[in-house]
Amino acid sequence: MKVLVTGGAGFIGSHLVDRLVLEGHEAVVVDNLATGKRRNINRAARFYKMDIQSWRLERVLRNERPNVVMHLAAQMDVRKSVEDPMFDAQVNVLGTLNVLQQAVKHGVRKVIFSSSGGAIYGEQEIYPAPETHVMKPLSPYGLSKLCGEQYLSYFQRVSGLQAVSLRYANVYGPRQDPEGEAGVVAIFIQKMLNNEQAVINGNGRQTRDFVFVGDVVEANLAMMGQETQGTYNVGTGVETSINDLFRILVQHTGSTCKEMHGPAKKGEQARSVIDSTKLRHEVPWEPKADLSEGLKKTVEYFRARLHCGPASD
Repeated sequence: MKVLVTGGAGFIGSHLVDRLVLEGHEAVVVDNLATGKRRNINRAARFYKMDIQSWRLERVLRNERPNVVMHLAAQMDVRKSVEDPMFDAQVNVLGTLNVLQQAVKHGVRKVIFSSSGGAIYGEQEIYPAPETHVMKPLSPYGLSKLCGEQYLSYFQRVSGLQAVSLRYANVYGPRQDPEGEAGVVAIFIQKMLNNEQAVINGNGRQTRDFVFVGDVVEANLAMMGQETQGTYNVGTGVETSINDLFRILVQHTGSTCKEMHGPAKKGEQARSVIDSTKLRHEVPWEPKADLSEGLKKTVEYFRARLHCGPASD
């Protein structure tokens, strides 16, 4: 099967491309390398350096004719979305709309859209949150992801496009960028391995549902060959406080870092955890990575990168 992955040079997208290639699929990558890294791109994949907002995307879809589009390219920084909601909407709404229009125009069978479980629900009323939970985004990022889901649903209704929205919990793992993607796991690990002070925002009692990147990849693959459509949470259903995350990472890195707290960040949710029961019931998928083991693998990756020195994009 031929699969086009937008954002295929990024953290999650590159792992997904690697897995597609391993399974014998033909992978095509579209990425503007704004946050993605050229070194992440699997050599067996065909690569187009391109923004998803570009009119040239039409040529890629026309020439490649993929069966499936996995749409991961996004502006994914919540804080940046608050600072510049216009830019966030340009990428996540208009860019997504461009991808969907071209997918429909050029006969794509299915689009699998990477959405956000935490940002879409806002402050939860039910723990863990099911897909039916009321949606009250606290950031332009969450709002733009919700808008992307709605556009996908629209094209499903009017064109027959098969549509899946996967609402990820807090994804972590190797290749996460501590600079460009604002993942707390990557930020903490880099600080600790560099013998720098990692700072916990606020009191650290805020919780997140941390899901390993490998489990997110498997959820995408499980959806690819199925006739299944709809919206699905992808998480563990387990809450972990930022304080507990800090302590686990101190243990795995061997850091002498002391627990230090800074001011709370504006718009940050107090608790975020999602229910993936629907996904587990409809496809053969289960989150397999234990948090401590997944964090250990992530620390090993960062330690190896630090030892081999910086690499160019």
